[in-house]
Amino acid sequence: MAEELNISQSLSKQEKYKELLPQIEALISDEPDLIANMANITAAIHRATNYLWVGFYLVKEGELVLGPFQGPIACTRIKKGKGVCGAAWATKQTQIVPDVDAFPGHIACSSDSKSEVVVPGLKNDVVNFVFDVDSSKLNELDQIDAQFFEQVVALL
Repeated sequence: MAEELNISQSLSKQEKYKELLPQIEALISDEPDLIANMANITAAIHRATNYLWVGFYLVKEGELVLGPFQGPIACTRIKKGKGVCGAAWATKQTQIVPDVDAFPGHIACSSDSKSEVVVPGLKNDVVNFVFDVDSSKLNELDQIDAQFFEQVVALL
């Protein structure tokens, strides 16, 4: 079944996310497969926002392993506590980074990445995956994005 997003590009970031969330919910509500839902979520958010990179890393055998994503080629594995994704995993907290070059230990999978938000996906207080979004602009990703991404992660 083909799905199409209906998002007006003239909306503010908050308004765009308010329109996008129920569409993502509808897109994944009848699908029990986590990877399929992650793939559609990344495609929907990438299409609606045009952010540089939108994707998931799954916790597997003590590392974050690349999962479904949209954007440039990415790092395949990340250690716990390393970079923004590893920090979100280690702290179990959303990381908002307005300037990735100022983040100690940032892993530069793409030199085009300038700001980043990473949200951990927890179940029973254990991180199972992280949701990572990168922008090619400094200070573009912020608390508004983080709150929306946290709502999306909660759907999974």
